[in-house]
Amino acid sequence: MKVTLTRINNDYLFEGTGKTGVPVHIDNTSQEGAVGASPMELLLMGVGACSAIDIISILKKQKQEVADYSMEVEGSRKEVQQAKPFESIVIRIYLEGDIDPKKAKRAAQLSFDKYCSVSITLENCVKVSHEILINGELIG
Repeated sequence: MKVTLTRINNDYLFEGTGKTGVPVHIDNTSQEGAVGASPMELLLMGVGACSAIDIISILKKQKQEVADYSMEVEGSRKEVQQAKPFESIVIRIYLEGDIDPKKAKRAAQLSFDKYCSVSITLENCVKVSHEILINGELIG
């Protein structure tokens, strides 16, 4: 896998592209006027999107009717010298539709434990946890 980053202004704005060529703007969000996501925001988006693709795929195979899918991914950071790495990430998965809670729970567990390359990459240094809400109700 390979991506390219190209600086597109005289400050911190970069355009990243991968295999599809679709551009992603990356910027220093601590600066006024930033127009891209920060690298740490992209990491959170990556773990969320990776698991979302897995979960939707698993639920589709199980003939579950997912009318809507959204999530919030929140990272807590710690200070290590000058850096601020994530120490934990919590993913809140919001599903709407005719979905068996047991199947949704199992799909998420399979994603985070077996399939999601991003969360598995992070597992030795960041605690990644999740919770699922179906039609507004938290499932246990």
